[in-house]
Amino acid sequence: MTNNHAHAADADVDALLAFEHWIVVGLRDSQIRPAWGVAKYLQSLGKSIYPVHPHPEPVHGRQGYATVAQACDAILAEHGPQALDSTVVDCFVNADRVGAVVDDAVACAVGGVWLQLEVIDEAALARARSAGLIAVMDRCPAIEAPQRGYSAKH
Repeated sequence: MTNNHAHAADADVDALLAFEHWIVVGLRDSQIRPAWGVAKYLQSLGKSIYPVHPHPEPVHGRQGYATVAQACDAILAEHGPQALDSTVVDCFVNADRVGAVVDDAVACAVGGVWLQLEVIDEAALARARSAGLIAVMDRCPAIEAPQRGYSAKH
């Protein structure tokens, strides 16, 4: 990665970390799953989380949803259409499945997508960016946020 690409990626990380609403795909109520800890951390930063899992269940006091579209509908109902601009879809799914999740994020017109550590899909990342979404790949907000001075609000 050249310095220009690294700088652009850091700017994208900064932009996404400022988003208020996090749709966490692959989140279920299991403390051994990385998504569980990251979602808890995001809540400690004051972010609202929306768990998405094929078998939805409440996580961290938040209702679960079966699809990204259902979570987007909940955000629209709670906060209005402008809220999607500050919504990121955080992808805790296998790389071979993340393309469909990114396409769902694009269809919902959210502001960004975050592909977690070791979730690599260059084509999906390119589709997100060409649709106008801010996108990062192979990074984790629970690692990036403390490095940028974010601290828990509660």
